Amino acid sequence: MAAALFNVLFISALGVSAAHARTLETAFGDVEIEGTPERVVTLYEGALDAAVAAGVKPLGAVTSRGGDNVARYIEAHLGDDRPAIMGVVREINIEAVLAQQPDLILAPAQLADEQYQLLSRIAPTVVPPTQPLAPDNWKAEARLYGEALNRQAAIDDAIAAVEQRAAEVSQTVDEAGVAGSTFLIRWMPGGPMVMSENLFSAGLLAQAGLDVQDAGLVGERGVHSDVLSLENLSQVDGDWLFLATLNEDGQAALESAKQSSAFTRLNVVQQERVVPVDGQLWTSANGPLAAQAILDEIEAALLP
Repeated sequence: MAAALFNVLFISALGVSAAHARTLETAFGDVEIEGTPERVVTLYEGALDAAVAAGVKPLGAVTSRGGDNVARYIEAHLGDDRPAIMGVVREINIEAVLAQQPDLILAPAQLADEQYQLLSRIAPTVVPPTQPLAPDNWKAEARLYGEALNRQAAIDDAIAAVEQRAAEVSQTVDEAGVAGSTFLIRWMPGGPMVMSENLFSAGLLAQAGLDVQDAGLVGERGVHSDVLSLENLSQVDGDWLFLATLNEDGQAALESAKQSSAFTRLNVVQQERVVPVDGQLWTSANGPLAAQAILDEIEAALLP
């Protein structure tokens, strides 16, 4: 009788384990994860966003582009539970990751093979398959991270909330008659660059009802154009201009450019339709929380 009961419990335990085990298709092949990971390290801004949106506070994260900590927009979602910094996305501190003793690592699609081999010895490491640049890639990445975290429903809900919010903003923009052509520019210390129409934030601008353009200055696979001279700014003179800077150096360069006639004579400047935005959010981040923050800023700019 005892032996029979033991067999039943053993088989039952196997069934529970199997139910919670899942195999994910990643850039480095199948990765098996069991249960709900509790000690999570994210090595990519989109992974941090998806994890926090799913209700997980990662132990470690990389810095935002152009910054020395996580992106400003996500800090409000972290409270006092700030992740330890694991380096930058292109230079991960493997020892810092190991020190966190993670049971799951969420990494970027561009992770190098050498880094993957080291990280995967620490914990199951999920790397999204590389995709052609497209404005909605973030959804597939977020769903993969959600599956790894065993929080698929939370991610699906977060994505659905973004879709609903975008539709609401689009309807309001249409009713107000303030739509039109727009360019997204990132102003660096060396000058302005036109961002691709296929960028995450450009996709949200399009969903909000704006006609996002790049003046043919960005190649099909490119993320941004070459640096434009001030004399060529007329190529990005649309109905709206969303203008991003990553840090204080970029902001200083922009302030200097504003003193030039090449900038002030732009129609979009004279119409007061230049919208300054945070480059860490608009040209580096992605995920459900970033999407909501960007939609809030679009609405605030077009419908003050």
